[in-house]
Amino acid sequence: MKYNRELLFGRWFRHDVDEYNRKVVEYAQLSADGSFEFTFVTYEVKAGEIEQVVEQVTELGDWGLVADIHFTMTKNEVVDEQLYAADLNDSNNYHAYKVLQLNHQTFEYQHIETDEIYIMRKITDNIGHC
Repeated sequence: MKYNRELLFGRWFRHDVDEYNRKVVEYAQLSADGSFEFTFVTYEVKAGEIEQVVEQVTELGDWGLVADIHFTMTKNEVVDEQLYAADLNDSNNYHAYKVLQLNHQTFEYQHIETDEIYIMRKITDNIGHC
């Protein structure tokens, strides 16, 4: 199946719970020029309430979409407001995903190697407009 690359332009988010029962929120900005900014925020949760931010990491790099394959390449990371160049020799900075669903509201994709499935939701600035 072939998906329209333009559907990915804009801001997306998802949230999950990690293996330590912490809330993890990902914010993604996918730009038309093929650049991305992903911010991962991990929160400590106690009694169902967010207690504090445990970690915040921002990744910067390039993305693409070919037919039903979405891929990313991380080039830089921001940790504690410091910019670090990513090791481009490290295979963990390259990811490929099979797109399962893509429309104006939802981006569902599966990691090619780990089979993990992620569901992102579109952030819209125009309340009441789809």
